[in-house]
Amino acid sequence: MTRARIPPSLAVLLALLLLGGGGRAHALHTQVVERDGERYTLVELDLAQDRLELRWTGDEGRPLGGVEGARAWAQAHGRTLEFVTNAGIYDRELRPLGLHIEDGQQRRRLNTVRLPGTVGNFSMQPNGVFYVDQAGHAGVLSTQAWQRQPPLARIASQSGPMLLVDGQVNASFDAASRSAKIRSGVCAPDPQHVVFAISHAPVSFHRFASMLRDDAHCRDALFLDGSLSQIWTRTGGYVGAPAPQLKPWVGMFVVLAPPAAASVTR
Repeated sequence: MTRARIPPSLAVLLALLLLGGGGRAHALHTQVVERDGERYTLVELDLAQDRLELRWTGDEGRPLGGVEGARAWAQAHGRTLEFVTNAGIYDRELRPLGLHIEDGQQRRRLNTVRLPGTVGNFSMQPNGVFYVDQAGHAGVLSTQAWQRQPPLARIASQSGPMLLVDGQVNASFDAASRSAKIRSGVCAPDPQHVVFAISHAPVSFHRFASMLRDDAHCRDALFLDGSLSQIWTRTGGYVGAPAPQLKPWVGMFVVLAPPAAASVTR
């Protein structure tokens, strides 16, 4: 059997296409998981190729607010938006209600207030922090663990409750619960990879957490938000909450396409 040879000129053209936008220069991977009659979208990032950013405000200091705000911000910087989803908790003044670190700068401090467990999702213990450190390694820590030994983070967002703790579904979740909402969350199956997940329809905390453990293969996972959550990708569009339910986002995780490679002239 003979192997076809690619002419050198064609090989160079293919390489330039891959570098200059003819092929994706990132590793963003989207899949739909079906489990017990429910559907979830999982978006996996490889931090060696996908630079995950956390953004609250644009260049003028106003909250970006959502997908369109993030897209406009990216375009203003000559970039293309590839992925965006909402980050953690926020207050009525559209400020992060917990730890928020962008580009290594802490813009909001860690929230260690413990409220009765019936006062919102964040009050369910433990809550926690998703982060990517300065070495490009991702993880999820409980708020208490972060308080004891905070990593040197490039980005970090606090939310709650934690969905998985050391491989176990949060003990406060009831497997028989009928409380169902759209759920979104984040986890890191290993330090180089991050998985963002969202349900297509309302589900319980327990079922959502079990999916992240069994299908995303995560040991620690953090709930991001419920009824207002969406994931948007350039190739797949929107998944999650219907438009009438949406409220402004405060923090958001974004991935931008790499800058276009310089053109090559002959």
